[in-house]
Amino acid sequence: MGKLNIEDLEKISQKVKKANLLRSGSARAKITVHMGTCGISAGARNIMNVLLKEMEGKESKEIILTTSGCAGFCSREPMATVELKGKPPVKYVDLTEEKIEKIFNKHVLNGEIVTEYALSIGSEREP
Repeated sequence: MGKLNIEDLEKISQKVKKANLLRSGSARAKITVHMGTCGISAGARNIMNVLLKEMEGKESKEIILTTSGCAGFCSREPMATVELKGKPPVKYVDLTEEKIEKIFNKHVLNGEIVTEYALSIGSEREP
């Protein structure tokens, strides 16, 4: 790895600040769509598009929508993780457009976990 310059450090700083918005109080929810190659080929772009459409016209200023790479469960793609402030993250699998709409409206907007689509609730790491 080469030497870091000021621009690289600024990019890292901005990324860390954005990741901490959920913990610091600026956001109430974070949705991560897993968009590794496996996720994209399974339909993750459609999942992202549905979420973008759902966020239009709703109180989405408090919701962070982001992407990540593969989560390691390629056979269960497309996947998304929902984190609500003060609650454990929930990883949803085998998503369709209809499922992610239900997850957005029930879990993200109303705090009700959609257990029939959840692979796991909680995290293996401490916040």
